[in-house]
Amino acid sequence: MSELPTRQFPYSMPDGTFDELDSLPRLPLTLHYREQRVDATGLVDSGATVNVLPYRVGLALGALWSAQRATLRLAGNLAHVPAQPLIVSASIADFAPVQLAFAWTQAEELPLILGQVNFFMVFEVCFFRTQSRFELTKRETG
Repeated sequence: MSELPTRQFPYSMPDGTFDELDSLPRLPLTLHYREQRVDATGLVDSGATVNVLPYRVGLALGALWSAQRATLRLAGNLAHVPAQPLIVSASIADFAPVQLAFAWTQAEELPLILGQVNFFMVFEVCFFRTQSRFELTKRETG
């Protein structure tokens, strides 16, 4: 059995700077949908049930809110926000592209969130808070 590739990422601030006390596990990634591509940063959140895509990012990818048929019901502080499923391809570091399922919300003021469904189903994640870094290992498929 071959060892799966692992990549390390530093904790960072939203603007990309580093501050040990305020930094969080933020992951640079490129999202692809149809013919559009958007460079983004996602908050890797083991407490989030689902991946969440802010409205502006979905629009930048060329998704049309009115064209979506299904709706999702979110919980917690997003329970009042309309959401729809959106599947996009994501490129992360030098891993092969993966399909991520997002709850695309009409909320503007929230980060792109990478949660249990399905980011943590695709990647094993290890947090090293005292070292201000985290690691991703792409899980085997099949």
